[in-house]
Amino acid sequence: MANSMGGDPAAPFPLVAEFQTNMGTAEAGMRTVPLETPVAIEYNGIGYGVMMATPADLEDFALGFTLTEGLATPDEVLDIDVHAAGGGVVVRVTLAQSRLEPVLGRARLRVSESSCGLCGMDNIAQVLRPLPSVVARIATSRAAIHRSLAALSDHQPLSAATGAVHAAAFCLPDGTICEVREDVGRHTALDKLIGAVARSGREIAKGFFLLTSRCSYELVEKTVQVGCPLLVTISAPTSLAVERAKAAGLTLVALARRDSMLVMNDPHQAVA
Repeated sequence: MANSMGGDPAAPFPLVAEFQTNMGTAEAGMRTVPLETPVAIEYNGIGYGVMMATPADLEDFALGFTLTEGLATPDEVLDIDVHAAGGGVVVRVTLAQSRLEPVLGRARLRVSESSCGLCGMDNIAQVLRPLPSVVARIATSRAAIHRSLAALSDHQPLSAATGAVHAAAFCLPDGTICEVREDVGRHTALDKLIGAVARSGREIAKGFFLLTSRCSYELVEKTVQVGCPLLVTISAPTSLAVERAKAAGLTLVALARRDSMLVMNDPHQAVA
């Protein structure tokens, strides 16, 4: 898998800004902010979508996005090339020829901001299409989730530098953190994580996702699509996120803190 970006494309950008103190005075200082860049994804030369993302771990992002879109399995992704182009990044994914029909059937212009997952959808029925049922089962505990929460900050260098990005972590049932990816967008961070776990050879069905964001319905759908049995977020869910989790049999934990959490749905008693 090729990468022609060079350097560290995700390095925080230093910005000269004016700071106002509590005493009403102002002075110049430096502040670092995360990079946000248009990232276009192509499949076998077919333009599929443009997302705003932090330009790091884009091979992971492309693979995870492919999986959550239901376009291919990891074995059907033959190559991923990342190229800087025109102020943004183009990620060219080569799929097995047998997977071109799903791409052609769903290809659309999907220019979306990191906060929007609906841009480019054709109709409401497509947005609310049925999800597969979660068949994987794990057994974890509140104590394990608390352990992963306590350790997460040690895996967030970009957040520490900027205070402006989301993180997505893959954790084992005992709370051990295996992989973490960061991005300005919560959906993109999760796609990156899914791609990273798939590339590592770990089984997504044998762990859970921990996200530093509110729980939107898109995050539930991505989690279900790749067969992860438990989603934990540090902020509250939306009504549709809860409804979709219940319909798919996904265990959903929200408002997770180091000393408390809200179990929104746990049909298989996964959280002891």
